[in-house]
Amino acid sequence: MNTANRKRLPGTELDFFDTRAAVDAIEPGAYDRLPYTSRVLAENLVRRCDPVTLIASLKQIIERKRELDFPWFPARVVCHDILGQTALVDLAGLRDAIAAQGGDPALVNPVVPTQLVVDHSLAVECGGFDPDAFAKNRAIEDRRNEDRFHFINWTKRAFRNVDVIPPGNGILHQINLERMSPVVQVKDGVAFPDTLVGTDSHTPMVDALGVIAIGVGGLEAESVMLGRASYMRLPDIVGVELSGKPGEGITATDVVLSLTEFLRKQKVVGAYLEFYGEGAANLTLGDRATIANMAPEFGATAAMFYIDEQTIRYLKLTGRDDELVRLVETYAKQTGLWADTLNHAEYERVLKFDLSSVVRTLAGPSNPHRRLPVSELAARGVSGKVENEPGLMPDGAVIIAAITSCTNTNNPRNMIAAGLVARNANRRGLVRKPWVKSSLAPGSKAVTLYLEEAGLLPELEQLGFGVVAYACTSCNGMSGALDPVIQKEVIERDLYATAVLSGNRNFDGRIHPYAKQAFLASPPLVVAYAIAGTIRFDIEKDVLGVDADGHAVTLKDLWPSDAEVDAIVAASVKPEQFRKVYEPMFALSADTGAQADPLYDWREESTYIRRPPYWEGALAGERTLKGMRALAVLGDNITTDHLSPSNAILPDSAAGEYLTKMGLPEEDFNSYATHRGDHLTAQRATFANPTLKNEMVLENGQVKAGSLARIEPEGKVTRMWEAIETYMERKQPLIVIAGADYGQGSSRDWAAKGVRLAGTEAIVAEGFERIHRTNLVGMGVLPLEFKPGVNRLTLGIDGTETFEVIGERKPRADLTLVIHRRNGERVEVPVTCRLDTAEEVSIYEAGGVLQRFAQDFLESTKAAA
Repeated sequence: MNTANRKRLPGTELDFFDTRAAVDAIEPGAYDRLPYTSRVLAENLVRRCDPVTLIASLKQIIERKRELDFPWFPARVVCHDILGQTALVDLAGLRDAIAAQGGDPALVNPVVPTQLVVDHSLAVECGGFDPDAFAKNRAIEDRRNEDRFHFINWTKRAFRNVDVIPPGNGILHQINLERMSPVVQVKDGVAFPDTLVGTDSHTPMVDALGVIAIGVGGLEAESVMLGRASYMRLPDIVGVELSGKPGEGITATDVVLSLTEFLRKQKVVGAYLEFYGEGAANLTLGDRATIANMAPEFGATAAMFYIDEQTIRYLKLTGRDDELVRLVETYAKQTGLWADTLNHAEYERVLKFDLSSVVRTLAGPSNPHRRLPVSELAARGVSGKVENEPGLMPDGAVIIAAITSCTNTNNPRNMIAAGLVARNANRRGLVRKPWVKSSLAPGSKAVTLYLEEAGLLPELEQLGFGVVAYACTSCNGMSGALDPVIQKEVIERDLYATAVLSGNRNFDGRIHPYAKQAFLASPPLVVAYAIAGTIRFDIEKDVLGVDADGHAVTLKDLWPSDAEVDAIVAASVKPEQFRKVYEPMFALSADTGAQADPLYDWREESTYIRRPPYWEGALAGERTLKGMRALAVLGDNITTDHLSPSNAILPDSAAGEYLTKMGLPEEDFNSYATHRGDHLTAQRATFANPTLKNEMVLENGQVKAGSLARIEPEGKVTRMWEAIETYMERKQPLIVIAGADYGQGSSRDWAAKGVRLAGTEAIVAEGFERIHRTNLVGMGVLPLEFKPGVNRLTLGIDGTETFEVIGERKPRADLTLVIHRRNGERVEVPVTCRLDTAEEVSIYEAGGVLQRFAQDFLESTKAAA
């Protein structure tokens, strides 16, 4: 830690680093022009950067240059159990590799505080209409995940600097918002901004508190855990000026879905957004968090709000200590992180959005940025009068209605509104349709306490929205099994069945295998659709039911006024509820028990946890980038769900067949996500999404959907896993060719691990989503980008070719993709090397993040000896 610019924080016993003085010493008055993000990044440099490079790094920020890398040292790492577990499996494997080379495995520990929350493994096998759903679902979760939980409990005792929040307590991002983040950290007598990376793309939710928090892949998180700087270039910082205020009856969900469409069109991919203006000032912290949560759906890296009175009000509401609340306000005002100290901040680009323009909105189908105003349902062909046959489900049947995900369950106004719609529906005698599997999965136990306080939890339970879990559930594809009778009808009638959820992702095939498409909606709208029972319903106009007096009931008869919602929030949401939930939870987390053996005793028959192979065989060898064959030729918008799905494993899938062979009963297959600690199961999920369209596989001249590939040179079409197995046996190096926005969606490291284990050495695309590109580098896969105007179609690539890559690999250098066509033609295509920094080149050349660390660790211990 540097000592220059270290000063006493007025009114406290703490020091701080005077970033304004450091910046203005280089260019007088420059600090006042810096955006919020730049001020926080500059503080990190002043406090942590090598004095030799500090001025050059600060100049990058002051002059808005992006040519050079500078180091960023996040204060902590947060993980949910899926990617957090796989990261810790990798570290356990790294300990084995270090021990095999004569090193001390006990020295391999996270250097940066790491917090892991178990929230991604629970499936809603029992819906919210079962009064014992919570207990039953938790029992099933414990049984299915015994291997995983055994390993996670070992990590808590074996690694230093790891805190674990066990299952059944809430969702990582909501816990982070409501308790984990102090907003201002204190260490060794110094106060500084809380910053973090998280192994989930929705980590930016806590940006709502003014905390820079970005989602990274598990591999990048591992690097940060182990004390390596996260190197970055100054991001594109975009100002988003919000004006007006939402109209009567408009929820934060409507706002964020409208912003998602708007910001996607404005092409903010990779940008740090800073929301400000009169509209932002009037948003509650819960509303801000709903917006910040969906940063990845905007395409952005972060979605920042300033620290202001709303921040302070929220910290008090959620039961933070008075001393901490005072520190946050004092620090923010002293260091220029308080809202009114940023009036002169300058942006290279400013976008304007009027909150009063927002109408009641859904998003879907298929994409969160596909806005669907409910007033246009009929016109867009989603809804319409449906003549239902008695005893049969209608076309467009809503088979899943889930109030789920931290996006919305963090927001008291949204949850109280849902409870009031349920209360009003119950009073009018309306009921949930019998084919709707309904559920309520809050991201925090505090939600249950304030719903009980308001008398609204029984109202939700009466409509089938009892608490099934405190976990991600349906938003993460963990919707659980359908009633067999319902499932049989969906299959036999080939119904267009749908899901409606208050989440952030609705990619095809994600929410449930039998829900052909999914729609995102506010919690109160989810309740309404459970009553309607079909998406082919004009939710604004059509009749939901008839009450005991024979009066038709529509949505406007159920929807509460904003004044009623606000009054109940004010009366029912209290600081003591958050203290009651979090104080014992974190006391339990701090109790690690006896220290465990530094090496994990791997269970050979486990299909959940297995020693990773990244230091063995072909993975430890050189990648020649020669003679590569195409594993897949893909179009635009390939998501990490296509690359490595997270939903339920079906018995006829490659992974399902493997689990059957391993003796697992079908009812305990669990999800793809939960098996990512076992590479033998997880690699069978590579390209296993049934909606994948590999352009190498045609039927009647059209691309055939499915987890399919074509083995070359034979031209044999097979399931993707059989093609991967064949190529692995042949030791055939592979390449993937793709279109724009390759790898969008969740920060899923197995989307990179799977292709690497298959033998993929390079991926050439028109563009990459940020997190997935860094994951590819972290696995030693070379990301290459076509030049503008060039793509698989202009080049006529059909998958019969072989490929090689030539040229010196330097940050963003021009390399040459050589295409050898079947007819003997040779084509040379210039491509951009998407190793963006010198650090990434170093990681790639070593074979990946873990190999790089192992080499450095062994060299440093030898030098010390």
